[in-house]
Amino acid sequence: MRRRWRAAGALAALTLLFATPLPAVAAAEQAAPLTVPALADWTPASGSYTYERSARLVADSAGERRVADTLAGDLRAAGHGTVPVVRGGARPGDIVIDVQPSRTTLGTDGYELRSGERMAITAATETGAFYGTRTLLQLLAQGDRVPAGRTVDVPRYQERGVGVCACYIHVSMPWLENLVREMAYHKLNQLLLELKVKSEAHPEANTWGYYTKDEIRRLVALGKRYHVEIIPEINSPGHMDPWIENRPDLQLTDSDGDKQPSRLDITRPEAFAYYTSLIDEYAQVFTATSWHMGADEYMLGSDFAKYPQVLKYAQDRYGPDATPQDAFIDFVNRVHAYAAGKGRKLRIWNDGLTGANTVPVTAGTTVEHWLNVAVKPSRLLAQGYPLMNAAYALYLVRGGFHSDTKGLYDQSWDPRSFEGEKLASAEGITGAKISLWPDNGRGETENEVAVALWPALRHIAQATWGDPHPDATYAGFAARGTAVGHSPGWRDLTRVPVADGSYTFRTPGHPALTAEVRRTADGYATVRTADGCLEVRGGKLTLNVPLQPGVEAGWQTCDPGNTLQRWQLEPANGGYRLVNAITRMAVSVTDDGRLAQYPPDLRAPARWHLT
Repeated sequence: MRRRWRAAGALAALTLLFATPLPAVAAAEQAAPLTVPALADWTPASGSYTYERSARLVADSAGERRVADTLAGDLRAAGHGTVPVVRGGARPGDIVIDVQPSRTTLGTDGYELRSGERMAITAATETGAFYGTRTLLQLLAQGDRVPAGRTVDVPRYQERGVGVCACYIHVSMPWLENLVREMAYHKLNQLLLELKVKSEAHPEANTWGYYTKDEIRRLVALGKRYHVEIIPEINSPGHMDPWIENRPDLQLTDSDGDKQPSRLDITRPEAFAYYTSLIDEYAQVFTATSWHMGADEYMLGSDFAKYPQVLKYAQDRYGPDATPQDAFIDFVNRVHAYAAGKGRKLRIWNDGLTGANTVPVTAGTTVEHWLNVAVKPSRLLAQGYPLMNAAYALYLVRGGFHSDTKGLYDQSWDPRSFEGEKLASAEGITGAKISLWPDNGRGETENEVAVALWPALRHIAQATWGDPHPDATYAGFAARGTAVGHSPGWRDLTRVPVADGSYTFRTPGHPALTAEVRRTADGYATVRTADGCLEVRGGKLTLNVPLQPGVEAGWQTCDPGNTLQRWQLEPANGGYRLVNAITRMAVSVTDDGRLAQYPPDLRAPARWHLT
């Protein structure tokens, strides 16, 4: 009887325990810790893991050690001290990196995280283990104590990305490096870069804003370390003017005899050879397994009727029923075959697929859907094309349209919601990305773009990884971003290295000048004298920006809204370079003593000493 009484008493006590509301602290421990993306599931346990400076990273295989080495660097950058990477058995307080290829249910990007006496991250791949370390870093950003528990976290979509058009308008390398780190921190894995790499094969194409091959190699290496695939794009056969403005022989000629610098003449073998030579040159620095050829807006502002040679080419190749669109698709398919021969999969935008063609796009071409046209996403999927959602609703345009991140969150937007069509199933959809476009290049500075970018980035990370609406309100979701903060190694690019005030600027070859430096709200500076504010003005405008090297910098009436009057004071060997916030070229002193902007590899920037 005594034994039965004790059992009944224990049962009653347990019933009372579970019927009684948990104290606030206990309830908080039951909830999943805050991360972005939110953890797909969380099973709480008693106790916690406490990070201490005695912690070690336990990793045995080569892949595990690569993950651990990156984590060690990030822990150090985040202020958590130097953590050794060791082999062998784990002890309490350690962080264990464990790659088990047999854990196939975790896929390529998923992981299991267990928090308790020690922290254990298990994955089927090196990439999955890396993403587990991003969760750990986000948890430690909120304190050294992590509630005990377990999560199995697997993304819903394979491609989770950001696209940046550094086309025409140069985007600084520190800004791009920040982006790669932030993407990885939020488990985004694909960065599309439309940009110009300075060409050795075609020096006539080296108009600003190109990047040097060494710059791209460093960025690609950073992407590889942080599991962000950087996919290059050279848009063609439209938007080719950055490459062929000095090559009239490759430009499409209209029926009036006028050359079209933005349109490549797809009927000419030399045009195809030129474009594929650029693919080969990009392969020297980009290691991605994909190639993006754009293929959008070829006839923007015109139509095929103005180019009868295109129809003739199509009919000569495909018969009398062929359309001009068939010539366009033919060019896409030839690029597809060339890229495939180099081990790369082709990607294109969707708007060129109007349905007016009789020749199909080659199977396996990934279509990135951004615009509502006649051929709907459901039809592309039915035809078997991998489909990525790059909806215009996800765009951030300089000085123009900005994605309504709050509105998208409130409507539980996910990658099934294309422009013009909402699909019931996610089957065949590779994922989604946000896109940054410089249509009005001087409309906003890089730092201003970043303000709108970070919330949008966190939203696309959430919508492509898991539940698109993990919190009841957008304010609740935004609080997650505040809690996890920026990635380790992220640089505050709004820091002006000198205080506001009056300075004497000195550099060889130019008279000393007295100017007032004032910080702008977006983290640049104006340089003001009695004659006005320093501004780049003149020459040919591209996307509303004076991008010609050699354009003078002079004194103009001060205008707080004029982004061309904003400057970055870049430390350089005990002095400063003056880099324009928009053109991204530094001020140099010409042989006759004038101030003018030049790319840094064309003319050495002036180094200013401020006193």
